[in-house]
Amino acid sequence: MEIRPIQADDNIEVAILIRSVLIEMGVSKKGTAYEDKELDTMYETYLGKRAVYYLVIDGDKILGGAGISVLKGSTVSICELQKMYFSPAARGKGLGFKMIQKCLDFAKSNQFSLCYIETTPIMESAQRLYKKVGFNYIDKPLGNTGHSSCSIWMTKPLA
Repeated sequence: MEIRPIQADDNIEVAILIRSVLIEMGVSKKGTAYEDKELDTMYETYLGKRAVYYLVIDGDKILGGAGISVLKGSTVSICELQKMYFSPAARGKGLGFKMIQKCLDFAKSNQFSLCYIETTPIMESAQRLYKKVGFNYIDKPLGNTGHSSCSIWMTKPLA
């Protein structure tokens, strides 16, 4: 398996993967990444200087992904770990941990001082992973992601 940045021809497969994982997990389509406009144009969305979206690839199959970008509606020093989803075939292999580390390394090298993530209560295994890598719960959302169904908010200082 390899980890690499998203390419333009990955857009369709990535959108399908993310939406299928959200459906599998029973996450609401409303107020979550499922209805994000950029889901169908992930390559273009992450073209910014301080943004990246990585994929886990096995042969020619996309097994998962995660990205970092400036948190919408916040200061330039806060980034968001975004759209981290993995197919069932990729789970339980330590790939989530590796992806988070790769994303946080990118964030640190781009002078972000705080990383934010939001999720839903149903995504318990994701929350355990975020805690394991040093994210802590906070009482209210940061920025303006538009994810009204995400009621779990966490941050990790990057200093």
